[in-house]
Amino acid sequence: MTLLRPCAQGIHRMLAAAGLLASSAVGVGAPSLGRDFYFPSTGVRVEGEALLLAIDDHLLPLRDQVVEHLSKPAVRREPVLAPSKDDPLAPDQVAAHFYGAVIQDQGRYRMWYYSVGMKQPGDARRADLKNLSQGPVCYAESEDGLTWTKPRLGQVEFKGSRQNNAIALPDTLVEGVHVVKDDAEPDPRRRYKMVYNGHNGKTWVFRTATSADGLHWQAAPEFAIDQFLETASLFKFNDFWFVHGQRLTFSEGGHRGGRQGRAVMSPNFDRWLPGDTRAFLLPEPPNPEDRGQTKPYDQVHLGVGAASFGSVCVGFYGLWHNAPGDESSQKQWGWFGYGKISCDLGLVISNDGMHFREPVKGHVYLSRFDAPATPVPGKDYPTILAQSGNGILNVGDETRIYFGRWLNADYGMGYTGEVGLAVLPRDRWGAVGLHPLPQNAGAGFGGRPRTPTGEAPQRGFVWSAPVRLPAQGCRVLLNADHAASLSVELSDERFELLPDYSGAKSGRTTQAGGLDCAVTWTTADLAALGGRTVRFKINLERTGDQDPRLYAVTLRSL
Repeated sequence: MTLLRPCAQGIHRMLAAAGLLASSAVGVGAPSLGRDFYFPSTGVRVEGEALLLAIDDHLLPLRDQVVEHLSKPAVRREPVLAPSKDDPLAPDQVAAHFYGAVIQDQGRYRMWYYSVGMKQPGDARRADLKNLSQGPVCYAESEDGLTWTKPRLGQVEFKGSRQNNAIALPDTLVEGVHVVKDDAEPDPRRRYKMVYNGHNGKTWVFRTATSADGLHWQAAPEFAIDQFLETASLFKFNDFWFVHGQRLTFSEGGHRGGRQGRAVMSPNFDRWLPGDTRAFLLPEPPNPEDRGQTKPYDQVHLGVGAASFGSVCVGFYGLWHNAPGDESSQKQWGWFGYGKISCDLGLVISNDGMHFREPVKGHVYLSRFDAPATPVPGKDYPTILAQSGNGILNVGDETRIYFGRWLNADYGMGYTGEVGLAVLPRDRWGAVGLHPLPQNAGAGFGGRPRTPTGEAPQRGFVWSAPVRLPAQGCRVLLNADHAASLSVELSDERFELLPDYSGAKSGRTTQAGGLDCAVTWTTADLAALGGRTVRFKINLERTGDQDPRLYAVTLRSL
């Protein structure tokens, strides 16, 4: 193997990350063909189906005359799950916190969340900190994902009763819980996998557990990593397991830092590697004296809550608007800003499961104002939204986003937590569309001259990273508005268009628009390209008053 010099090696890595580097041969250890799609630029292999999202500038890296349009989720104002305020024996009498998980399993929805209850009887709406019980993990079920029941599992004794929905685990002090169903697991006793935050007596750490049914769990004898990490998601990507969360670490120069997103990983779910990855970080203040958990600047709450979609991961980070309290009025809790701190959710994306980026920097994707927690009458407490990647799932024609929202009221003054829901059309996180001519734009705007007619551009394109197709070829489906105004061409790795799949022979769809618009080539069949590495060029053309928008491209093996 020829070694690159340091400078050339850096350039090579940048081009590969952007998906612009053509690979002349499949690398050592690359997967066999079968039904797999393989992306040389990211090293990702995915079986059966690959997803290219419009918001993903690594798998759709080269673009011309198009702009991004982020979507706005529809938010359900009422919570889908609330604490059992009027049940004095309920573990979640005070709060049902969705640092949790939802899966669709055998025709029903299943939820795991962590509860906050009361140690002694009292008014849950006026719960004092000293009378709170943090945990256990609780379970709920639903037929439609909107109306949930809390079955009596009989596993945990709480206030002298086992008639509750608590899950038996060895740790009594519990925070986040994240669950996946691993259909690739050969051992049925380990089909369901969980990580949850327990407390080691000094700080929050996490433990793993496995189950055959999602109800009865066998926890690992030791904590997975006995270091502080408040978790936001568990997922498997490209054959590795990742747990993302929040850590308080040192910033540049060894100075204090605020909340930032980190990730830990495992090759097999049992052995978790020491160390962590800088998964997603917001800027620290230039002056080191202004940095830290107790300083008033935006930080990353809980890290990244993401879900894996095979070729790409999508999720949220908590945009935590830190506003510390007053030591004199809040005593030992002065570091936390009761009634002040709020949190929105920002959209992030990744192509390696570790490092996440914002499609549009600083954009609030899910606002606390659009999804406020149930208020206390007469009060104006802010909402803190809490993300969990294990609450993001595709259901039919929808992408559902379950998230936590809690009222930032002082304990004893109305503190509570509940589960919210936001919905998008499936995979429509954002789109690319032809850009309009900006008002008052002259020659050279954005580095491009105006069109000869002085009008907005009528054509544009996005070009994919190289992808090796499965042995039998694949189908191409567009998730688009005005899809009939789009065409698809194919090229080799070096952007040389293939004559049988381009120009007048480009692929098109007859559907006006929708989530799965099938593309066909009239003179050729993609089966003939099985096993080849190609690029897809998606062309957008404005026709009349139809302004096409592309949300995603799905590649599905034959």
